[in-house]
Amino acid sequence: MIKVRPRGNESIHQMLKRFKRLCQREGLTRDIKRHSYYEKPSERKRRQTRKMMRKVERDEIEGNGSHR
Repeated sequence: MIKVRPRGNESIHQMLKRFKRLCQREGLTRDIKRHSYYEKPSERKRRQTRKMMRKVERDEIEGNGSHR
């Protein structure tokens, strides 16, 4: 659980900004967006394979292929 306590003369806006940054760093916002709608298992699998293909292509372009 993420907790934010005020620091010195910190305003509410600064605390809220710090809280949002911590949530984003923990991956909480990404997780909420991903679970906000139902994704069929086939769609999830398709999304993961596309993600892996992009990673492989990026590695080949950068010269970090599997030929080590």
